[in-house]
Amino acid sequence: MELNTITQPDFTKLADIIWGKAKDSVLQIARNSGLYKSISISENTGSTREFSEIDLEEYAADKGESAQSERASVQQGYTKTMTTHRIARDIGISYEMRTQNKAPEVVGRLTSLGEMGPKRLDLDLSHRITFMTATSYSNLSGRTVDTSVGDDFQLAYSAHTLKGSSTTFRNLLAGNPQASKGALENMEKLVVEETYNQFGEKMTMVFDILWSADDRNTVNMISQMLKSKSDMTQGNSGVTNPQESAYRHVVLPRIATDAFGAPDTSKAKYWGIASSKHSSAYLGVWEEARLKSPDNLNAGEDFSTDDWNYGVRMGYGIVIVSAPWFKASKGNGDA
Repeated sequence: MELNTITQPDFTKLADIIWGKAKDSVLQIARNSGLYKSISISENTGSTREFSEIDLEEYAADKGESAQSERASVQQGYTKTMTTHRIARDIGISYEMRTQNKAPEVVGRLTSLGEMGPKRLDLDLSHRITFMTATSYSNLSGRTVDTSVGDDFQLAYSAHTLKGSSTTFRNLLAGNPQASKGALENMEKLVVEETYNQFGEKMTMVFDILWSADDRNTVNMISQMLKSKSDMTQGNSGVTNPQESAYRHVVLPRIATDAFGAPDTSKAKYWGIASSKHSSAYLGVWEEARLKSPDNLNAGEDFSTDDWNYGVRMGYGIVIVSAPWFKASKGNGDA
């Protein structure tokens, strides 16, 4: 790629291509996991969105001959307000880079810039699980992020409350065992015994996601649990695997990180199950990741440095309204 005669408008067209390919190459694992429901927010419609639960009673009532039918009770559940925030990062393409044929440096900078927005979103989404036992955390920019759900408790907790009942429920597995066949069955017991609507009635949810951090022992154990089969000709012929088609394993590589994205081994064994259909985790996107180019500015070239400046911009919000759809274990044996 020759850069010594390229003009600023031509370079911006080239930058768009390089940046776009880099952005599209990022595996947005958390966003596409099924754990979050993504909503596109239109411009000029405000900086917040309110998300609420509304539950009906589970069952119809008896009706006698010619008797008036009973009206179903409606229970307003918890509410969470999502507020957008923007992320950004800039780079400069120097005069020397674009006039001395330093193509690798130019491509490297634009590629890194194209990956920054989607990677940051993936980190923020993953950190809702990383910090699932806290009600807030301080992110890499020092901003306090609210990670509580509608009842003001942390996402993974032993005594979540309901609006229309005094019943409490847990979605953090007692003893926080590592992933294993027995631990998964106990997690499934939580689904059966600790999944309620706002009236305190048992809800039936299909849990179809088995999620984990990227610890290799955990990933391999889950792979064995979900994929192992018995040879029909062996002595244990006819043995089937009840979990084989029950779950889709989602490995979230940024769970086991600290607020700055550095490895945090204390979160390495995190795992759990979730219901994609009943998820109340929402991602609101006000501004998809985009390239900000010099031709969007009054001056395409910095007067003092001769740099052409390019940047990434993105705006979004994240909230989780309630916890019944999410079951978890820290995998560290905590009581």
